[in-house]
Amino acid sequence: MRTDKKNKAAIKDAKQAPQLAQNQEDDFPIAKQNYLMIAAGFGIIVLGFILMAGGKTEDPNVFNPDELFSFRRITLAPITVLIGFVFVIWAIMRKPKETAN
Repeated sequence: MRTDKKNKAAIKDAKQAPQLAQNQEDDFPIAKQNYLMIAAGFGIIVLGFILMAGGKTEDPNVFNPDELFSFRRITLAPITVLIGFVFVIWAIMRKPKETAN
């Protein structure tokens, strides 16, 4: 009698296993597309910091303001970093479209 109850419980668990696996997959707070967009946003941020790099002179006694205060370092790089941060925030907040399965 006990084996019948155990068998029925095992069969019930086996039937619920695919549903549990799908529920666990749906439990992620962010979809895969969002994670990819977040990674792209971090790439944009890194690009902005790379654009800020440089401006060093060979001789420490020489100051070259044209290279240090160039458009790339003063304007383009901070705007790129800011766009990257906004993109990451948008990627986190974006609700993914429902897929038809």
